Amino acid sequence: MSPPATSQILNPDLPVVSVAFDLEREQRAPHTHLRAQLLYSVEGVMRVMTALGTWMVPSSQAVWIPSMMEHQVIATEAISIRSIYVDPAWSSELPNDCCVIALSPLLRELILRAVRIGNDYPPEGPERRLMEVIMDELRQMRRAPFYLPMSGHPKVRKVIDALVEQPADPGKIEDWAKRVGSSSRTLSRLFVRETGMSFGAWRRRLRLMEAIERLGQGESVTRVALELGYQSSSAFTAMFRSELGVSPKRYSRQDRA
Repeated sequence: MSPPATSQILNPDLPVVSVAFDLEREQRAPHTHLRAQLLYSVEGVMRVMTALGTWMVPSSQAVWIPSMMEHQVIATEAISIRSIYVDPAWSSELPNDCCVIALSPLLRELILRAVRIGNDYPPEGPERRLMEVIMDELRQMRRAPFYLPMSGHPKVRKVIDALVEQPADPGKIEDWAKRVGSSSRTLSRLFVRETGMSFGAWRRRLRLMEAIERLGQGESVTRVALELGYQSSSAFTAMFRSELGVSPKRYSRQDRA
């Protein structure tokens, strides 16, 4: 499936253009847009991958993708996408890196309204003013902690790839060091240098992102906890609360709301 043609429109008189489409369980090919993009799933969890990392995006969040950044969207279930694209003439004050943002109720409704308006609005009039309100909201976007940094170092990447395949793996840094032919001290330093996170913090973030996806699909807290390697749901809940400030059950309720 090719990127929407609207993402390639360059016209400062159209600060924001929009598109709505559905994805089944699929991976879109890596691609770029001339415009920066805010990508939002009305229902369901998606992953967005770049060369620098992976972003997990539940329906309570949106992902900001700068113009010309190659990325790939992965849907592990059927999802319904609403997306807006910002003309380069209007995006200089917005982030130049990929990030997940907390989607305010106002911005969510503005996105849905933009989709209904379409992309043939006049440069003067209420439709254009609404697009400028969207720009005001984007300038106040708040980042959410759903970023998982990647690494090109062969030893670190070997650990990362194995953990992505099996997040519940209980191996300590010493165990992984033996597997990749390194000392634990060297591997620990490499993890911090390559990802900006310790091995333990990186694995917790991976498990958190996996948990968000599974909870979004309706799995129980106990099942998610055990399948991600936690000895009890209380230990999992403590991790979840320390990262996001709320319990898994409360987070799920908020996300559905």
